[in-house]
Amino acid sequence: MNMQTASVMAPPAPKSLEEMQLPIVMMRDILLKTIFRMNLEMVTELSKAICLPVPVTQELVDLARSQKLVEATGTLHANSGGEMGYQLTDSGKARALDALSQSEYYGAMPVPLEVYKEQVKRQSIRNIQITRKQLTDAMGHLILPTELLDHLGPAVGSGRSILMYGPPGNGKSSISNGIRDALGDKIYVPRAIEYSGQVITVYDPIVHSAAEAQEDDPNSLRRTSNRFDTRYVRCERPTVVTGGELTLDMLDLNYNPTARTYQAPLQLKSTGGVFIVDDLGRQEEPPQALINRWIVPLEESKDILALQSGEKFTVPFDTLVIFSTNFHPNEIFDKAALRRIFFKIKIDGPVQEDYLKIFALVARKKKMALDERTLVYLMKEKYPTIDNVYANYQPVFLIDQMIAICDFEGIPYQMSPELIDRAWANMFVKEETIVH
Repeated sequence: MNMQTASVMAPPAPKSLEEMQLPIVMMRDILLKTIFRMNLEMVTELSKAICLPVPVTQELVDLARSQKLVEATGTLHANSGGEMGYQLTDSGKARALDALSQSEYYGAMPVPLEVYKEQVKRQSIRNIQITRKQLTDAMGHLILPTELLDHLGPAVGSGRSILMYGPPGNGKSSISNGIRDALGDKIYVPRAIEYSGQVITVYDPIVHSAAEAQEDDPNSLRRTSNRFDTRYVRCERPTVVTGGELTLDMLDLNYNPTARTYQAPLQLKSTGGVFIVDDLGRQEEPPQALINRWIVPLEESKDILALQSGEKFTVPFDTLVIFSTNFHPNEIFDKAALRRIFFKIKIDGPVQEDYLKIFALVARKKKMALDERTLVYLMKEKYPTIDNVYANYQPVFLIDQMIAICDFEGIPYQMSPELIDRAWANMFVKEETIVH
């Protein structure tokens, strides 16, 4: 648990319909659709389904009653404190069906975009104070040169973009994940936001891991549900990781023509967290085109999205973007693009001394005894054949291969020059022409 955990201010729960800043017809229709689709009768159930406090839900039910869309069933539910039940009238059902034909969305009330922008400021990734200890702890499983942390620390703490480059297999992806783990605190992610009468769903269980939910004990004197607006989910800071599959249209609003609702693009889902573009240069789109798409967001902390109607609007862009590539930056970007990426950090292969440390660490973890003769053979005979270029992934690869061979041959775990030869042959494919 980090010291900064307490610092994110929770969004306050709305106290009245007026405070909601949503079109009244939209709220009423979401209520009707929810009653219709979920077959709910009681205000306490409805309040949970539409994520509003009970008094505000009651206000909405009363409004629908005054319009003859909802009526009391006349039954008091004894098991829920004598609560009144409600149901749709015939015109309420007709209105619900009509509303469903315009948009299938029901359930949690959306948060107006303008209100959400305020919450983004309260939990901005730029407010994070990250210490050397937090970063070292999160990277504890990696053997990294000290000067790398000297560069990484300020980069992460600034919440600005980072480009990591260098040869493959040296842990750029692991470092990105370590950065994510170092963040450590919780933020509030809206289930859905509203702009111009359109609903855009944001919360996504694949991207957002919800922190433990606190259920109310109805018998407890201190009710907790009003501590924050339940239209939000309290989550770890989100992390979106994309690789070679990233395309430009994944960064646009995703419209579902059947349900007539929108889903937030990846970078909006990652608000307040980290967006990792792994393996830049392996996507179908050229890296320059991908970077161009990020230029406005990175410079202005806002992104521009478009509705089906073509109407454009701005959403907050509050994300630490980490680009990681095996290419030299000058090969894939022009100078203007490079200027806009705030920190450029080279992640190189380890020097021989660090390589041996990693080898010993992995061997100990995998219960494989070190053997001096084998290590000398590896350093003197094998590595010179590849110009002594070491990579962080190689110790794990070689030791795993030797373990697999020992398992197959039914012998105790051990290392020997012969086993190294067999493992090495799997690490590099011999150059040869295959006759077809």
